[in-house]
Amino acid sequence: MIKVIITDDHPVVRLGIRQILEDDDRISLIDEAGDGKELIAKLIQHDYNVVLLDITLPGRSGLDLISQVKRVQPTAAVLMLSIYSEEMYAMTALKYGASGYLTKSSAPDELVAAIHKVARGERFISSSVAEKLAENIFEHSHEKQRPVLSPREMDVLSRFADGKTVVQIASEFSLSPKTISTYRTRLLTKLKLKTTSELIRYAILRKGDTKV
Repeated sequence: MIKVIITDDHPVVRLGIRQILEDDDRISLIDEAGDGKELIAKLIQHDYNVVLLDITLPGRSGLDLISQVKRVQPTAAVLMLSIYSEEMYAMTALKYGASGYLTKSSAPDELVAAIHKVARGERFISSSVAEKLAENIFEHSHEKQRPVLSPREMDVLSRFADGKTVVQIASEFSLSPKTISTYRTRLLTKLKLKTTSELIRYAILRKGDTKV
């Protein structure tokens, strides 16, 4: 029997996922958390097989939480569930310890199948992500490799895609605008872009990229 905790800051989303999972008699417990702080508190008190984790959370993002989740409960599988396309985040999530990645546009049956797979200790990846993993192994051309971004850099990039300013992003993460400006500079360098407008355009295109 599988114990799952759903971590998302939108109650309606949590309710929808709960209703999907309650139809599966192999899932014995469904718990919820609205942010990273609540999630970690529950992980300390209870054992779970699968942690469903959204990327965009208040305070610390899902990507930033993966390592702490694994420290608190090493045997729990982390399955990322996000509005952002696999093209933008899946590789980074897997690199930082997630067992799988799904977009919120996925079919309910696919979500249930993914939960069962990661609960068995396996990874859940789409064919497109598998292809990209193969490309990283066999493709050595620098031009063809995507830049590797840290979880925080990915967080900042996603906020630019949402149209937020440096000051707004700083407030959301409880950081100084200067720190966010430093992340912006790193992103420009890694992505070989020149201006903030180019960075925003890149972020929006990656956010809406559904080609898998």
